Amino acid sequence: MTDFTMKTDADGVAIITWDVPGKSMNVLSEAGIRELDGLVDQALADDAVKGVVITSGKPDFAAGMDLNVIGAMKDAGGAQAVFDLVMQLHAVLRKIERAGMDPKTLKGGKPIAAALPGTALGIGLELPLSTHRIFAADNPKAKIGLPEIMVGIFPGAGGTTRLVRKLGAMQAAPLLLEGKLNDPAKAKAAGIIDEVVADPVAAAREWVLKATDADIVKPWDAKGYKMPGGTPYHPAGFMTFVGASAMVHGKTLGVYPAAKALLSAVYEGAQVPFDTALKIEARWFTNVLMNPSSGNMIRSLFINKEALEKGANRPDVPDEKVKKVGILGAGMMGAGIAYVSAMAGIEVVLIDAKQEAADKGKAYSTGLLDKAISRKKSTEEKKAEVLGRITATTDYAALEGCDLIVEAVFEDVGVKAEVTKRAEAVIPQTAIFATNTSTLPIGELAKASTRPEQFIGIHFFSPVDKMMLVEIIKGAQTGPRAVAKALDFVRQIRKTPIVVNDARFFYANRCIIPYINEGIRMVGEGVNPTLIENAAKMMGMPLGPLQLVDETSIDLGVKIAKATRAAMGDAYPDDAVDEVIFAMADKGRMGKKANAGFYAYDDAGKRQGLWDELGQQWPQSDDQPELTEVQHRLMFAQALEAVRALEAGVLEDIREGDVGAILGWGFAPWSGGPFGWLDMLGAERAAAIADQLTEAHGERFATPPLLREMAEKGETFYGRFAPKAKAAA
Repeated sequence: MTDFTMKTDADGVAIITWDVPGKSMNVLSEAGIRELDGLVDQALADDAVKGVVITSGKPDFAAGMDLNVIGAMKDAGGAQAVFDLVMQLHAVLRKIERAGMDPKTLKGGKPIAAALPGTALGIGLELPLSTHRIFAADNPKAKIGLPEIMVGIFPGAGGTTRLVRKLGAMQAAPLLLEGKLNDPAKAKAAGIIDEVVADPVAAAREWVLKATDADIVKPWDAKGYKMPGGTPYHPAGFMTFVGASAMVHGKTLGVYPAAKALLSAVYEGAQVPFDTALKIEARWFTNVLMNPSSGNMIRSLFINKEALEKGANRPDVPDEKVKKVGILGAGMMGAGIAYVSAMAGIEVVLIDAKQEAADKGKAYSTGLLDKAISRKKSTEEKKAEVLGRITATTDYAALEGCDLIVEAVFEDVGVKAEVTKRAEAVIPQTAIFATNTSTLPIGELAKASTRPEQFIGIHFFSPVDKMMLVEIIKGAQTGPRAVAKALDFVRQIRKTPIVVNDARFFYANRCIIPYINEGIRMVGEGVNPTLIENAAKMMGMPLGPLQLVDETSIDLGVKIAKATRAAMGDAYPDDAVDEVIFAMADKGRMGKKANAGFYAYDDAGKRQGLWDELGQQWPQSDDQPELTEVQHRLMFAQALEAVRALEAGVLEDIREGDVGAILGWGFAPWSGGPFGWLDMLGAERAAAIADQLTEAHGERFATPPLLREMAEKGETFYGRFAPKAKAAA
């Protein structure tokens, strides 16, 4: 069984087909590199071969490099092994590029074309970029690009060097630094590929038979080549690189090593011959890969995320794909759930107390589909098809035949109990009932159900159509079939699930509320709000705590605070937070939705900067804390709570803790999540910082016993809690 095979037709065109056995998408392994190298050698040495077409035996071309292989190489042989592997790959692609031509005359080479039937990502584009012409199928669903930056690395198989030399640094920047993906038509318009055709293999074959020596010499190998837009010390190029440096630092604030390394590779590589530039690219790629940040990002955003999406923690029960879903409540959450469900091909019954409200909920889908049509990402036919799956009604009888119910009504135990009973009177005995709640205990809500083993929590994040995470919450009586149903549903709607056990605030809110509260608490203490917000962003948080509470709404924060105080009584720890947030609410400053919160907004709702009266309401102290102390308070407020969730068995798998943190509330993606971050710090140092924070700011920073024990033993979270570990005990 091989990844690459080759057949030569009667006209002398060798077709190399990439088709990795047992995989839905091609990924490149170390063995695959060797196979490709051998076939290229064979084709170049065979006089009967006039040229080569490289294509895929699958509907798509390739998904990229097998990052598990690179990770294993990194762990086994360190930096040198990674560098050697990358240089080995460079040698193969350079061999394709030079195609056997005389290095002096640039003649005598064999034309090599790439034929892409569908999606080509990462190495799936880097390989075609080394060929002499790229033909892509006219497939609007195909994605073409170099998304490596999104998982903490950058294109290290020549993609960085070739794209910059092909397009110039300015044009290549969004493709490299933002991981921008294009459909074939847009990829051609951008100059990434050469042709969009109905039959890429036939077109590539035809071109190969007609190609001349001049057609297969890359611009950077030709005499007199000049980089489009200029090199770093060219008058035009100089400004490009100065601007790029400022842009990268502005967007990353120095916490994402891959972006800076990519820019360094481009800057240094632009000033030297092509082959030297490839070596520079390989060195910077190795540097990034050896950085703990990149390893953590790859682990959380690629390996672990993929494992969870494929059902790593799914109970061993038969298929539970959803055919018909009933959604109770057509407000913002219910409407969003209806949309993603209908888009996934699921029949939807959307129920509300009034027909007007139900219709408004369905209209939410209409609005999103109209927007997609205006951006040429959908069609009127698709719109009609999706809307045809949604029945908006007040009649609970319409729920007959639903195999899943998702309740998304007001966050009130009584209201939820009422709709639960009404639905269970109609739905099949086998149906699973899920409640979309962000704070209410599942065990309490399940009391309204006659079948608690079929009752489960599914916590969507707002807005549903954009947020990738779904938190599935098991009650004490929730059975395995309910868990499987929830996981299969989440997979159908193309979200990433985490499964947690029932506890106050579950996992995501349990960790994010302390982050918000710590920011608010510091305002009350007289810490400069600008320092608070920037400290968070300089740690890689997408939003500072004050902006985040504005976005989620201050009155929601007040409501949660009151409910928590009622539940905890004298043990309630956040009086100092309440003083600030209750005062904001009393002033009508409810956040973004009211155009007034910790930030000021214009009439159109655009954020203008921090509210200028904050300093009057809570005067700033003359003695401001150090940046590091503010950062530690904000980060440890979240990370220690994640450890406590693991300790308490709320989390059963640290992979879910890290992936959930990044996708759910944006926990510093560069770190790989709270457990990844604590491993980077080391348990001993983390415990020492927690002790310092406890002494300075109180028991909310008390070092969890689990972390203390790990510090004493010199353990790491990923060392102790391997993916198959089910609990902290």
